[in-house]
Amino acid sequence: MTFAQPEHSIDTDTLPRMPAWVTSARPEAFEDVAFLSGAALNHLHLVLGREEVPKALLRDRLALRAAEACVGFSGRPERAGELRDTVHLLRPGDLPGPAGDSYLAWRRAVERRVSVKALDRAPPDLQPERIAGWLDVGQGAPVTRAAMVLEAVLADSPRAETTALILADAALAQALGWDYLVPLLAIGLKRANLRKRGEDLCLACYRALVSSAVEAVRLSADLARRAAHLKAVAPKLRAKGAGGAVEMFLTRDAVAPSALPLPNRAARRLCDRLVELGAVRELTGRDTFRLYGV
Repeated sequence: MTFAQPEHSIDTDTLPRMPAWVTSARPEAFEDVAFLSGAALNHLHLVLGREEVPKALLRDRLALRAAEACVGFSGRPERAGELRDTVHLLRPGDLPGPAGDSYLAWRRAVERRVSVKALDRAPPDLQPERIAGWLDVGQGAPVTRAAMVLEAVLADSPRAETTALILADAALAQALGWDYLVPLLAIGLKRANLRKRGEDLCLACYRALVSSAVEAVRLSADLARRAAHLKAVAPKLRAKGAGGAVEMFLTRDAVAPSALPLPNRAARRLCDRLVELGAVRELTGRDTFRLYGV
């Protein structure tokens, strides 16, 4: 892959900004919340169609946030940094534990085009027929369908928050015509919302999607700027395998040097060089077992 475009060739400031009337409104009526949710999702749809947005990276970072929320729903204390460590520093034969399982499920869910077959890889121990049955429960407009799927899964498996929210986001993506699942509902919903049913749950989903779509648009713009800078400095990298390493940074929330397609010492030097160039950040604050990301 060639990354030799000049830094000014991509103007990420041209990404459409979420209208202020969406972000500042505090509606109470069901129809007003539904309208704002539709406006926010439509705006996110436009942003996701822009070439400069690193969509795989965006989905992977949102997957971390969704996993953090799901772990919180289940009453566990792990936060984003601990989830990163659990998954990225996992050794062969180690078990990730319940929190790590949730994070892995979200990461698998966003990796491939949304389908029953792809979702079968995400939540563990679920048969495709059961996933398809839950997805078929959803009827009507996109958010209504997502809320119905969420309610159906939690009615059958009250403690399966991660599975329920993955499938609800999958139903939303399918209804919106998106090729990939974008984690949104888990990020915007509160734990108490998961006990709601019917119209109350649907209203909670509308509210959640307004806030999470706004956040996803903001994150898209930030990652587009960071990705453009990484691509601009990539020609300065001399290490063999640097192109593959850059591609990993452009698609993953976090990367351990040991995962890069270079010898260990060269990988650490490359990460240090990218930090010096302002193209990636060290995410842990540690001197050892470091993780890096755009």
